[in-house]
Amino acid sequence: MVSSVELFHARPVPATVVGATCGAVTNFLIGRYWTYRRGDVAAERQLLRYAIVSAASLGWNAVGEHLFADVLRVQYIVSRVITALIVSNAWNYPLQRFFVFGERRVSE
Repeated sequence: MVSSVELFHARPVPATVVGATCGAVTNFLIGRYWTYRRGDVAAERQLLRYAIVSAASLGWNAVGEHLFADVLRVQYIVSRVITALIVSNAWNYPLQRFFVFGERRVSE
C-alpha cells in the first residue's frame, strides 16, 4: 500500500485495495500450508471460504482507511496501521482460524 502511494502516487484507499489483494493471495498460501497445516484438505472449499472472508476484509480495510485518512485526516500510514490492527484482530484471525481453516467434524 505504501509503495503504491509513494512510488506510483496512488490514493491511499485504492492502494489499500491493491495491497489487500496481494496480501490475501500470500496469506491464503501461508495459512493453508504453514500456519494451520491444512494442505490435506480440498483447497476449493477453503478457497471459497477464504475469498468470502477476504472480500469482506478488503471492504473493512478500505472503509477504515477512508474513515481515518479522509474523514479524520490521520496521516495515511498511521491510518493503515490502525485499520490493519483492528481488521486483522477482530475479523481476519478469528474467521480464518475457525471458519476457513478450522477442522470440520464429520457426523457419523
